[in-house]
Amino acid sequence: MSKNARIIAFYLPQFHSIPENDEWWGKGFTEWTSVRNARPLFKGHIQPKRPGELGYYNLLDADVREKQADLARYAGIEGFCYWHYWFGNGRRLLERPFDEVLQSGKPDFPFCLGWANHSWSRKTWTKYKERGSQMLMEQLYPGDEDIVAHFHNVLPAFQDKRYITVDGKPLFLIWAAMDLPNPNHFFEVWNSLAIENGLKGIHFVGLKGGPLTEYDKPLAAGFDAVCWENFYSAELKSSWIKTYLFPKIHRFYTSNRLLKKYHYKDIINNFFTDIDRKENVYPSIVANYDRSPRGGNKAVIFYGSTPALFREHIQEALGVINDKKPEHRILFLRSWNEWGEGNYLEPDAEFGRQYIDVLHELIND
Repeated sequence: MSKNARIIAFYLPQFHSIPENDEWWGKGFTEWTSVRNARPLFKGHIQPKRPGELGYYNLLDADVREKQADLARYAGIEGFCYWHYWFGNGRRLLERPFDEVLQSGKPDFPFCLGWANHSWSRKTWTKYKERGSQMLMEQLYPGDEDIVAHFHNVLPAFQDKRYITVDGKPLFLIWAAMDLPNPNHFFEVWNSLAIENGLKGIHFVGLKGGPLTEYDKPLAAGFDAVCWENFYSAELKSSWIKTYLFPKIHRFYTSNRLLKKYHYKDIINNFFTDIDRKENVYPSIVANYDRSPRGGNKAVIFYGSTPALFREHIQEALGVINDKKPEHRILFLRSWNEWGEGNYLEPDAEFGRQYIDVLHELIND
C-alpha cells in the first residue's frame, strides 16, 4: 500500500467470447468489436483507439493477466476492482477471467469486487440502435435466499489473501448503490455471514454520481463509504450551456441528440470539490473518457487528454486525500481497461506507457 494513495483500478472482464454475447451481438463479439469499429465524430477526434503492447488481448490468456498485473504494479496501483455480475437467482456473466484468477492464485496481485448491479439491454451499446431496446439480462433482487447465495458465491474471494481490505474488512463496491432494495437489510445479512465465516464484516462502498447534493445518499442508506463520480459536476462546471441548456433546446426542436464533448483540461480543472476531502468519500480519477465506441453520436467525450495533463490531475488528487488516514486515501481509477468507453490506463498506440509512467513517478515519490 502506497503512503501517498491507495489507487484501485476498475477492471472490465469483458474481453473474451461468451455464448450470450455471440447470440445478442454476433459470433465472437467482445469489447474489441466496438473499439475497432469506432470512427471520428469531429475534427481532431482520435478514433479508433488502438491498444499498445498488450494488443487486442483475450482475458482467458493467463499470460495477458500477468502482464496487466505487472504494468499496474509498476504504476503504483494497489489492485484491481473486478466488475462482478450477479443478476439474481445465481445468474452470472463474464465470470470466467476472475474465477481463473481466484482458483489459480495468479497473478499474485491484490483485488476486490465491484457488483455491476444493472440490467443489460440492447441499449448497452447504444449506437446499435437498429437492434432495438430489448432487455437481454434483467437485474433482479429475489430476496433473502438470493442474498445468502450471493454472499457464499463471493466468500472464497473475501477469504483470499489478495483481497483488498479497509479497516480490516473486505471492500465490496456496488455500482448502482441506490438501486439496492432495503440496503440496510442486505448489509446486516452479509455482515452477519461474514463474521460467522471468520471475517470482521464487509466494507460497503456505494458508487454515486450526479449533483453534488446527492453525494451522501449512499451514506444515508447505510454504506460505509461512497465512491464519488465527479463527471456530472465537472461537465456542468466546464460548460453548463453545453451540459444542460443547449442539449435541452436542441432536443426540443429536433429528434437528434447534441454531441457532448469537453476538453479534458476543462474537466480536470473542475473535477474535485470539498466533498472529495471527506474521510468516507473516495474520489475518482480519470485518464481519458470517450464513450463513442459504444454510444456513437450519443456519447459523452473528453478530448485532448495528454500525459502532462494527467500528471496535473493526479497531483491535485493526491492533495485532496492527503489529510485522510492512510487507510482511507483511496482513489478509484476509472478505469484500467474500459476500452469501449475510451476509459483506460493500459498502453495504447498513441502514448505507449506514458500515463502509467506518470502514476509510477507520482505514487512512488
